[in-house]
Amino acid sequence: MAVWTITEDSARNFKFPPGEQRPDKIKFDGKFPGFGLRIRTDQKTGGEHRSYIFQYKIGSKRRRLNCGEVGRVTAAEARTAAKKYALALLNNEDPANERAAVRQEPSHTVGAIISDYLAARQPAMKRRSYEETKRHLEIQWRPLHGFLIRTVARANVVTETNAIAKRSGPAAANRARSSLSAFFRWATGQGLCEENPVAGTSKQQENGPRERSLSDAELAAVWLAAPENDYGRVVQLLMLTGCRRDEVGSLQWSEIDTEAKTITLTASRTKNHTEHVVPLSERALKIIEAIPRRDRDFVFGSGRGGYSGWSKSKAELDEECKVKDWTLHDIRRTVRAGLGKLGVAPHVAEAVVNHLPARLIRTCDPNAYADEKKAALDAWASHLEAIILPSRPAGVSVRAIQNNQLESESPRASFAERLAGLVGRDQRASP
Repeated sequence: MAVWTITEDSARNFKFPPGEQRPDKIKFDGKFPGFGLRIRTDQKTGGEHRSYIFQYKIGSKRRRLNCGEVGRVTAAEARTAAKKYALALLNNEDPANERAAVRQEPSHTVGAIISDYLAARQPAMKRRSYEETKRHLEIQWRPLHGFLIRTVARANVVTETNAIAKRSGPAAANRARSSLSAFFRWATGQGLCEENPVAGTSKQQENGPRERSLSDAELAAVWLAAPENDYGRVVQLLMLTGCRRDEVGSLQWSEIDTEAKTITLTASRTKNHTEHVVPLSERALKIIEAIPRRDRDFVFGSGRGGYSGWSKSKAELDEECKVKDWTLHDIRRTVRAGLGKLGVAPHVAEAVVNHLPARLIRTCDPNAYADEKKAALDAWASHLEAIILPSRPAGVSVRAIQNNQLESESPRASFAERLAGLVGRDQRASP
């Protein structure tokens, strides 16, 4: 005798023999214990309601879970749901409790919890880091938003990481992966999931660190094409100071001392969490003094924060300057390399771009190199003016300083004093 099993046809057409008919009766699958077809009949109208169920016992209690209505889900889909419940039983878990937890925790989807995470983390994050994390979680990882957080598996993470890499490149995929991992570590600590599904997944293979620097001709092209607006001033100040993009984009008037000719970035505004004093050359100071003051502390931009709209402004500048394959961060790398070409000592050049490790400064070398940094950036500004305005004398090189040029100076004159003196002579010689 053939074993009766639940299929699409049998679920729709099965009827109990006349002697076995009841208002509510279940026909179980002969090959899958617990999986059944439930038929309920309205005694007044004779209408039927058919559904798939999974029935089991925990101790002395019999429990029944709905696997979907016949006609709304397929028999195969109902069987898959029943298998999931059966697997939970094999793991000594009560699938009814799992179902109840899902009903009681509708807000425990990845998308809903991301909002809680961002709200909790925002006070401790720098503005740019927060914006990047928000973009990663809300846009790059949107395909995971509908998942219950405890159901996200490594396979889901790998699939989406590969998709991001294909769409935006391996570096972007790795940044997004890092943001997702931080989110799941937080969620684990909050008891919202048992483990971090990002752990154990592989990073995308990147092409190595970027080494692009701009040539003198490219620097001149970018400078001359910079628009006379906030973005153009930001770009030119990046060229003159070697600062990071957001350090200038979020610059505040309270950080500028025009008398001392410095910008002071607090530890909370720098990547290495060390206060950074940036000397301003005459050219940099003129740019800042020409900026109209608004009713806010931020020098650039509008609204609540500093400058925004980077992508659109960069695209417009690219179209105007015709320089290919460059980023704003390449300017910082160019300044550092340019200081080396001018003969600035490596440790001074590193101090100019705030690359000295905080621990080294704190424990071994508290010297801030203020004079040396000023002299170096004055020399760099002179070099920039020479390539932007070809009628200017060539840029100052530290290697060009000869002893006979320094006869009038004190025999113990420092590097900064000697270089500053030569820069002054170069400026006086200009038309």
